[in-house]
Amino acid sequence: MDNETPELAEVTPYDVAHFQTYAVLLMSEAMGLDWRKVARAILNIDAERQPERARRAWTSHLARARWLATSGYGQRQSDRLQ
Repeated sequence: MDNETPELAEVTPYDVAHFQTYAVLLMSEAMGLDWRKVARAILNIDAERQPERARRAWTSHLARARWLATSGYGQRQSDRLQ
């Protein structure tokens, strides 16, 4: 798992490989789970030992998950139809 996700305006191979991670992050946010617990369980980063890295990775992956849910997934579907 990278510390940060790609910042491209297109779905990347990294995104495809991490769709499940993104879905779990979105569900965890909707459930109101503590980001530190999610970082440890899903991103495999201990927020107590590496708080900056954990927060950066969680923030980056959650933002990318939101982007995919609102914009990127539509692009992915469009690409499949071509």
